[in-house]
Amino acid sequence: MAFVFELPEIGEGVVEGEVGSSTMPHKVNPIDFENAEGNFGVANALLRHFSEKLPISRWQRDLSDSTVMRNLGVALGHTMVALQSLAKGLAKLQADPDKMASDLAGAWEVLTEALQTVMRSHGIPDAYEQLKAMARGHEVTQALLLAFIAKLPLPPDEKNRLGQLTPANYTGYAADLARKI
Repeated sequence: MAFVFELPEIGEGVVEGEVGSSTMPHKVNPIDFENAEGNFGVANALLRHFSEKLPISRWQRDLSDSTVMRNLGVALGHTMVALQSLAKGLAKLQADPDKMASDLAGAWEVLTEALQTVMRSHGIPDAYEQLKAMARGHEVTQALLLAFIAKLPLPPDEKNRLGQLTPANYTGYAADLARKI
């Protein structure tokens, strides 16, 4: 398993005295994430070897198991260091609320989930396929969604409720599901 960290809309905070890029002084390198990735890689390699080696017994005086078992701590130590580096890197992240709000405001396609749920609850056949035909490969805008909603055989109160949804105010069952964890 490879760990790759790409966080395009989140910036890492500047730490006084920390070295950035050797060739780009303005850049803040994700050093903690890189350290986490390296340590996860070493831990995964060791643990993968252990999972392949330890279940197999040679039925004789096989001393290799004891060597492997003595290194379990090494694998777990790399895991612990990786998790600490990951936590340190995450603590440095700074979200850009304006950029996130801007991105979300242009993501009207997220409302197709709500539309599909309401369409199915009212027995509209082929809800998924209809939404797929309307949205896939097209820019989904508020106007496009409102026109789609207007043509649906739904009660006026449902059409009104769907028409009031925006990408920013629709969360579906996310809050309820998060509380159950």
